[in-house]
Parts: sequence; C-alpha cells; structure tokens
Amino acid sequence: MAVSHIKATFSYGLPKVWDAVVSLKEYSWRSDLDRIEIREPGKQFVEFTKEGYPTTFTITVFQPCERYEFDMENGNMRGHWVGLFSEQNGQTTVDFTEDVTAKKVMLRPFVGGYLKKQQALYVADLRKFLETNKEK
Repeated sequence: MAVSHIKATFSYGLPKVWDAVVSLKEYSWRSDLDRIEIREPGKQFVEFTKEGYPTTFTITVFQPCERYEFDMENGNMRGHWVGLFSEQNGQTTVDFTEDVTAKKVMLRPFVGGYLKKQQALYVADLRKFLETNKEK
C-alpha cells in the first residue's frame, strides 16, 4: 500500500475550484486524460488516459464545496481518494490524499513515486486551468 498526499492553495473562490475538480464534462484541462465516460450519474465514471487505459471511479462521499471521495480501480491497482476543500479570505485550499494498493507485486515499489507525480501533475493542470479561466 502507498499513500500520497498533496495540499495546494489557489487564489480563487471555493465554488470555482470545486466545480473544476468534480466536473465530469469539463475535463479538457487534464493533460493526462483522453475522455471520461459516466456509467451511473453521481455514482460511477471511467477515466481513460491518453493511451486509452481505463480506471473506474465509484463516488463514496459528495459533500459540495467540502469533501469528495471515491474508490478507484484498474488492472494495476485499487485504492481510495479523499479531497478536502476549504476557503479563507477568498483563497481555496485543497487537500488530496490517495491510498493505493498495487495488484501486481512487481509494481509495488513504484506506486508511491507514481502517485506523487500524478498528484503534482493534477495540481499543476488545475492551477493552469483556473488561471486561464479567471473570468468564468
């Protein structure tokens, strides 16, 4: 099992950041994704990487502008993701934690590093999206 955690603050209001993170329709800002297919609205969706690799996400907690959680699974791993959101003085802080277990023994040594890289990419993509869509 590997646990990875990232915290970031954005100079944008909470609703704007929340909407970007939870949207399953506006994901073009995600540099790692090709598409998202909604299996069951509000409950389950599948993300496909640029290489076409699918990961299934099952939403377990959805507390608007506060907490978002889901289970995730693909051929290589299974895990749980927790997103906490808070706002102070017009700035939004996100606190994301991923807890993942590799299904294949040979992948286990690499999971922690992979998660950290993916979380950093996600936050960088989110920051870029928010900065280029200031007026929205």
